[in-house]
Parts: sequence; structure tokens; C-alpha cells
Amino acid sequence: MVSQRESRQTPQPKDFERIRNFKGADILSARQFDRENLSVVFEKTETMEGICKKIRQERKFADHLSGYRLATLFYDPSTRTRLSFETAMQNLGGLVISESNTQFSSAIKGELLEDTVRVVELFNTDIIVLRHKEVGSSRIAADAVGIPVINGGDGEGEHPTQALLDLYTIQKECKKIDGITVTMLGDLKYGRTVHSLAYLLSLYDVKINFVSPSFLRMPSDLVEELRRKGVKINEFTSLDEVTEDYDVLYFTRVQKERIKEKEIPAIAANLQGFDQLYALTPEIVAKSRAVIMHPLPRVREIPLEIDNFPQAAYFRQVQNGLYVRMALLGLVLGKI
Repeated sequence: MVSQRESRQTPQPKDFERIRNFKGADILSARQFDRENLSVVFEKTETMEGICKKIRQERKFADHLSGYRLATLFYDPSTRTRLSFETAMQNLGGLVISESNTQFSSAIKGELLEDTVRVVELFNTDIIVLRHKEVGSSRIAADAVGIPVINGGDGEGEHPTQALLDLYTIQKECKKIDGITVTMLGDLKYGRTVHSLAYLLSLYDVKINFVSPSFLRMPSDLVEELRRKGVKINEFTSLDEVTEDYDVLYFTRVQKERIKEKEIPAIAANLQGFDQLYALTPEIVAKSRAVIMHPLPRVREIPLEIDNFPQAAYFRQVQNGLYVRMALLGLVLGKI
């Protein structure tokens, strides 16, 4: 007999419809966005940046989302995404309920995700942000409830709000998106942030370099999809092979927690020397004008001494993430 959990169908890219009206919309995939609604998000993000400056000066939260409640359900480790969303809701005057320790939740008893989100909806919750180990989990949750669900990361699948803040950061740092070249380096197979960002970048006139060892390459189906959309893609195994200038250097760490158990021995054997080959050095930074980005957390791929270089934008990314998520919450709840 097939269980409910086994019978689930993981949504395919074509199943994600474009956002036409943000109010009440689920934010599940980068594929829901086009340039028009990205412009809406970024315009509201600039407004949220101004609101945050006012909050810091006056020590008083805004009231856009007063009376609304956000639930953050995180079944996978998170610092920035969860705290960013919770701070965003509080900055706009809303309330937060949170579940981030699944060891003490009913999930450890085997409770279905559908049942969990239905129960949370009953607590006068207006919107849910979900992070889960299962690809397609946010769509499963969205189908189970009548309130908006935002994907805070689903396994090695996607991380759409990280991609939005990354793209917003690129626009701020480079003053444009069209005409730039982005080099993505590290674990491109399991790094969901690069999957979502690459798709958003494909909406613009850009070139993308993928740099990774062969066993951590960007998934071939995504590469082909980007090429069909007209994106010029180059794939390399070392940053030294990239001879043309690039505007953005986007790092990812090895996603060891997402490597499948049967792949661990083979990948572990191949990781010898990874830290040296795929790590940034002051010498590389000194001879490049590229903006340096990283979704964080970093491990050893970007040394602390790089933080003092003006190109190091990864903490500015974090700050931008707060503004972007404030904008999303306000748009989806129809209050900005």
C-alpha cells in the first residue's frame, strides 16, 4: 500500500505559474518571477530600506502589518533566513510564532507536513515561511492551506527569497544587471541558492560562468534550460581557467548536509584539496574589481581578511535580505 507521503508528486518547473498579483500569492520558486514583478519587489524594497533607517532612528516599529501573524517553520538549520523573516515581520508591526527545533515538534513523531501547516493556520496565522529538507515541500504546504506560503529553502531545490536578495544586491553593487558577467564558484550541484539565482539572472542579458569540480557541477537540466533561454554559459573546473573579466564572484560552500549517503564516500575522496582550489585569496581580490558575494554561512572558502576589501558584499547581502523580505511580506499580505 502506498503511503500519503510516498504518493506526493514533486512539482515540476512548468507547474509554477508567474505572479500577476502579489496579494495572497505563494512564493515558491524563482520561476514565478519576471522582470516586471521583480521591479515591483525592488521598488518596495527601497521603500523598506527607508523604513528601517527610520526604525533605527526612532526606535519604533512601523505598523503596516499590525494585527497580522507570521509562522516560521524551519525543519532545516537556518540563522539568516529565519531571523531575517522574523525581524522583517516585527519591523512592520506584525507578530511571529516560530518552530525551529524539530527535535521537540510533532514532526519527530512522523506527523505529515500537511497536518502541521493546517494546524498552524488555525492559530490565526496569516502567512507561513517554511524551510524543509524535502524538495517541493513548500508546494505541498501551499496546497494544504488557504494562506500564503513562502519557500525558505527546500533541500537542494530552490531558495527564491535568497535569489531575490542576491539579485537586488547585484543591482545595487553593479548599478545594473543587463550586460554583466557573473561567476558562480563552489558546490553548484547541491547549492540551492545558485539554482534560483541563475534562473533570475536568465531574465536579463547576462553571461554566467560556472566553476566547480566535476562531481559538484550545476545540474545539467538547469544548464540546458538557461541555454535555451539564450544565456551564454561557460563551465570550468578552476577559477584560473576564467580569463575574461567578470563583475560578480558568487561563492558557495560544500553542502555536506545535502550530499546523499550513497554519494558520501566518493565525494569525500574527491574533496581533498577543495579548500585550496576553491578558496578566495587576497591576491585574487586585489587584481579583480568583481563584487564578492556569498549566501553564508561560509566555512573556509572566504578568509576573514577578505572582509576588509570594499568588494566584499556578503554582509551587505544579509542587510538587503531584511529589506527584501519586508517587501515580500507586505506585498503578499496586501499592505504595502
